[in-house]
Amino acid sequence: MKTLYILRHAKSSWKFEGLSDQDRPLNKRGRSDAPLMGLELASRGVKPDLIVSSPAVRALTTATLIGKEMDYDPDDIIVDERIYGADKNDLLEVVQKTPAEANSLILVGHNESLSEFANMLSPEPVASLPTAGIVGLLFDCESWYEVKRENAELLFYDFPKNYK
Repeated sequence: MKTLYILRHAKSSWKFEGLSDQDRPLNKRGRSDAPLMGLELASRGVKPDLIVSSPAVRALTTATLIGKEMDYDPDDIIVDERIYGADKNDLLEVVQKTPAEANSLILVGHNESLSEFANMLSPEPVASLPTAGIVGLLFDCESWYEVKRENAELLFYDFPKNYK
């Protein structure tokens, strides 16, 4: 069994005009929503074997804040350049190349590709992921290369506004 959590980065700030898109930080809401979702994941018993994030500051900060709530060492977060600007097929490739010994993975990235990716794998339709939104999928398989809609179960679709 493999469990995949597809997580959109938390709300980012647009107030720093000179920054590149990759360098945009989280805003105040994003800095509170990310730990909130980390606590929610921890309350569900989520203990990821691996967190893989886009290199964008907003995604990596989200991964760090969420991981902290699950006692995940931020130094163990893997930054994968392929996630930034990826389409759903690129994201599938990232997942398929996850080390076999990892049974649970949190993938942190960007929309619209994350929502498209979630819908490519989920047996049930998933609405567009809001910031800090997460989809949990369980796959009846032994290898990440085998993940597909046909062996998937939607565990949950969750986002910060469910707790406010």
